[in-house]
Amino acid sequence: MLKFLLICLIIGSTLLVSGKEPLPVANVDLIQYQGTWYEIAKLPNWFQKKCVKNTTASYQLKEDGHISVINRCVEKDGDINSVEGMARIVDPKTNAKLEVSFARFLWSNWFWGAYWVIGLADDYSWAIVGGPNHKYAWILAREKKLDDSTLDQIFGILKDQGYDPNKFEFTVQD
Repeated sequence: MLKFLLICLIIGSTLLVSGKEPLPVANVDLIQYQGTWYEIAKLPNWFQKKCVKNTTASYQLKEDGHISVINRCVEKDGDINSVEGMARIVDPKTNAKLEVSFARFLWSNWFWGAYWVIGLADDYSWAIVGGPNHKYAWILAREKKLDDSTLDQIFGILKDQGYDPNKFEFTVQD
């Protein structure tokens, strides 16, 4: 019984250290959100390993309420990598919680990943996207660069949301 309690205590403390779920913003106007965003920085991930620069994400509202997603980047060999997917709204009250899928089989998307807008400029000049598990996060902007003051603000939000700003890597945009 003592071993069981000790294991529960260790697991519980690990969950506390990992932090709480990030909080999505109160509202996202999807019409303002659509368009092209430049990736400013990201938490490194396996599915973008080949991307070395000029990473963008383009969103377009569709008549059926879904959002088409096109992610592009330049790879190490100079080739342009482009992948098309779809996003769907999970929380229609705020439009801040979405799911994105790039895996399509026949007529259906099979795998959906959390896409939460957890930070957003009033003028939609930048956005922070993450998810409930803190494994993925991106800083996006309408321009290829952000000034230091804006980046300080964004990294403050990320820290408040449970992310380690030191783990982000900047994306080359030329």
